[in-house]
This record gives sequence, C-alpha cells and structure tokens, in this order.
Amino acid sequence: MINFLIRRTVFMFVALWAVTLISFFIINLPEGDYVTAYIAQLQATGSMVDAEEADNLRIFYGLDQPLYIQYFKWMREMVLYQNLGFSFEYNMPVTEVISERLLLTMILAIACIIFIWAIAIPFGIISAVKQYSVWDYLFTFLGFVGLAIPDFMIALIAMYLFFVWFDFSPGGLFSPEYVGVPWSWGRGKDLIDHIWIPMVVLGTAGTASLMRITRANLLDELSKPYVITARAKGLSEWRLIMKYPVRLALNPAISLTAYILPYLISGSIIVGVVLSLPTVGPQLVKALVAQDMFLAGGIILLIGFMTVVGTFISDLLLLWVDPRIRLEAGGS
Repeated sequence: MINFLIRRTVFMFVALWAVTLISFFIINLPEGDYVTAYIAQLQATGSMVDAEEADNLRIFYGLDQPLYIQYFKWMREMVLYQNLGFSFEYNMPVTEVISERLLLTMILAIACIIFIWAIAIPFGIISAVKQYSVWDYLFTFLGFVGLAIPDFMIALIAMYLFFVWFDFSPGGLFSPEYVGVPWSWGRGKDLIDHIWIPMVVLGTAGTASLMRITRANLLDELSKPYVITARAKGLSEWRLIMKYPVRLALNPAISLTAYILPYLISGSIIVGVVLSLPTVGPQLVKALVAQDMFLAGGIILLIGFMTVVGTFISDLLLLWVDPRIRLEAGGS
C-alpha cells in the first residue's frame, strides 16, 4: 500500500513538471509576444511605438531572453517563492490576479461535482434496475438530450427563460452590490443564491455521461453469477444491489470524476463568457489573446494540477471502494 501511494505521488510530480514544460512552450508557439500584442493594441488607438521602444519593453519584461531561460526563471519563481510569475497585462503577480477567480472556480466546480453525483448515480441505478421500463426510457432520453445540447446553448436558453418568466438575469455569481467587495456572510449567501444556474448548466453534460456509464456498468454486474447466487440464497433485491454490484459499478464513475474537475474549468470558458462568470476560464482566453504568457501558463498549470490531483484522489477512492485494488496495491 505504501509503495502504491509513493509511486502515485512521484508520478503526480512528474506529470506536473511535464505540464509546465509543454504548456509554456505551446503558449509561445504563436508568432510575436506580449509586446507585439501590446503595440498592435496601441496602434489600433492611433498611438505609435518605434522599434527602440519595443526593444526596451522586451528587455523590461525579460522577453529578449531565450525561451529556455524564461522557462527556468518561471520554474525558479514557482519552486522557491510559490509565485506563478508576473502578469504583463495586469502589472501584478499572477497569484494576485487569479486568486479570487480561482476560489470561485473551485467553489463552482465542487458544486457541479456534487450535483453530478447526486443526480447521475441514483438515476443510473434506477435506470439499470428498471431496465426497459418507463423510468429507463425517460432517463435515457434525458441523458441523450444532456449530451447533445452544448452547455453554452443551455446557458442561453436559461438566460432567456429566467428573463422572460421571472424578470431576472442569471448572469454572474453575485448581485451588483456584492461584486468586488470583501467576503462576508451576506456575500456568501448571495453566492449560494446565484450558483444554482451555472451549476446546472455546467453539470448537465457530466450528469448525462456519468448516468449512462453507471447504468451500463451496473447492468454488466447484475448479469454476473455472484448476483444470481446471492438471489438464490434469499438476499433482498435492493440490499443485494447496493452491497455488491453498485460498489463495483462505481469504479468507472470514480475514475471519471478525476477528469470532471478540469473539464468543468476548461468547459466553463464559453459558458463563463455567456453567463458573465468571474472564473478563470474567460481570463485564460483574455490572457492568450494578449499573449500574457505567465498568466496563461499559470492558469493552464493550475488546470493540469487539478487533473493530476483529481486522478490521485480517484485512485485513493478506488482503493477504498474496491477490495481487489487494495489487494493489488498491497502486493505491489
């Protein structure tokens, strides 16, 4: 067991290093840099910047150095000072730029995961146990609809319906009086009041996918000999289902959870723009357009970190749920 945890931890740090390396160089693949984008923005407003000023700006931001030197400086700042770099556009450290948005993104993502599990797993179980019933057809239909309609389309429909029916705009996560103010009980309550619509919109596709996976895996488990034997011994149906097949059918569902978290963050980019959500998704788009590489790289690194950590947590949950994995881990 200890060897299993140590091996997973080492793989986690190696994966994080690979994410930093790949994301940094991919961000710098487009022609030009932040100074190029900044000069183009100034020229669009009628201002002119000569070559000498552009060179001085690159020296000031450290963009005149080779990419590998910029990368090692970025890594040194992260390892020694826990600093994700300096945002050119905001003229402040990346951690200060994204701290509030990252917190709101995490809160929204956790709320979406709770929503997905609370809806998808019970519906998937009922759909499998009541195969070919009205409930099965209804949940299957809802699952296909949830997978077919893009999240941003659901967001647009929700905004229209709420505005027409309730004269209420579901955009944002706060009321105007709570935007940009310090945290308080009132601000937390206002966040809870506004988080429901983004939670449902972002969780729809994940709920539909997890429901279909739970149904398929549970149907596979219900056809195995140990279930038939347990029924023959007189074990009650629901006790049998919940004690053995459901636990084993949840393995893929737990593994999928590791990828739901980064999916919710990356998938919230378009939805965040539509619903005006103060999350890191829209900020990542803005950073990529401005070629603010440290801000974009910091956000991508955090998304990769959440993927790796989510995978590690799912491994621990699988160890807890499935005795077979515990035996394999203990023997390795």
